[in-house]
Amino acid sequence: MKLTFIIDPIERLDPTHDTSVALMETAQLAGHQVFMTQATDLSVRDSQAWAKLLPVTLAPVTLGEGRWLAVEDWFSLGEALWQPLEAMDAVFMRTDPPVTVPYLYATYLLDYVNPTKTLVINRPSGIRAANEKMYALQFTSVIPETIVTSDREIIRAFVERRGAAVLKPLGGKAGEGILFLEPGDRNFNSLVEISTQRGQVPVMVQQFLPEAKAGDKRVILLNGEPIGAVNRVPTGSEFRGNMAVGGAAVKVAVTDRDREIAAALAPTLQRDGLIFVGIDVIGGYLTEVNVTSPTGMREIDRLDGVRLGDRVLDWLAQNSPAQ
Repeated sequence: MKLTFIIDPIERLDPTHDTSVALMETAQLAGHQVFMTQATDLSVRDSQAWAKLLPVTLAPVTLGEGRWLAVEDWFSLGEALWQPLEAMDAVFMRTDPPVTVPYLYATYLLDYVNPTKTLVINRPSGIRAANEKMYALQFTSVIPETIVTSDREIIRAFVERRGAAVLKPLGGKAGEGILFLEPGDRNFNSLVEISTQRGQVPVMVQQFLPEAKAGDKRVILLNGEPIGAVNRVPTGSEFRGNMAVGGAAVKVAVTDRDREIAAALAPTLQRDGLIFVGIDVIGGYLTEVNVTSPTGMREIDRLDGVRLGDRVLDWLAQNSPAQ
């Protein structure tokens, strides 16, 4: 197969952690042709999506002393060439959030990939529909009590009633801007004012789950089915478990409750073309649905002795329009 990955500049990626690199590496090891591009190198010509594609060759990571190891020069690039994306079997849209205006424009350009010829993962319209905080709200049976508002008094009433809550910017990523709120905090008003830009921007406020101290589980879903999980445990005085802010990756199993949550999501994810998704689960509750560039694959592979990329490629071989 020919596979293209739309990623951030490759030199900024961490080959020992980044899921995009893990997927490209697995594809290369399986003998597929792997190309990369950036969202800024997309265009539409004659109502077709094109991209400036660079063939990429990776030096695979190795496992040593319980962690992934990468050589210094871990990738090399071939000559860039403009090609129609319909020449690919699949295109992985893996640019990191935040979902800015240029990011949205990139998804509009990807709408011009013919779905009868090439699969885009995840579907551009699905990415646009699935704000990673708001999307979870439709699954009321599996989420904690949650509000979305820019009104300080509504937020205060919620926090006073629940005793504590977590505030999340709707456009945040990797734990950025997440705050722990308590009614007696003397900085309460200031925290809310800063987060809502003085009442101009809505935020999510979610029931605080004490189980968060035991970890924030990332479950990888492939077409709605759980294929692996990793627990991200807060360290030190940090209440967030995100690996980007120092959370420790710990081995964990996919539970019956995780499968129950996935089953509740699966029909909607499949409807929206959200094939490769990471859900966050705390204390048996769904807290977020990550659709832009969900991570965790490297950690699951290391801890469980698997290669989840093989599962993704097997699914793709059976479901790519060209197959």
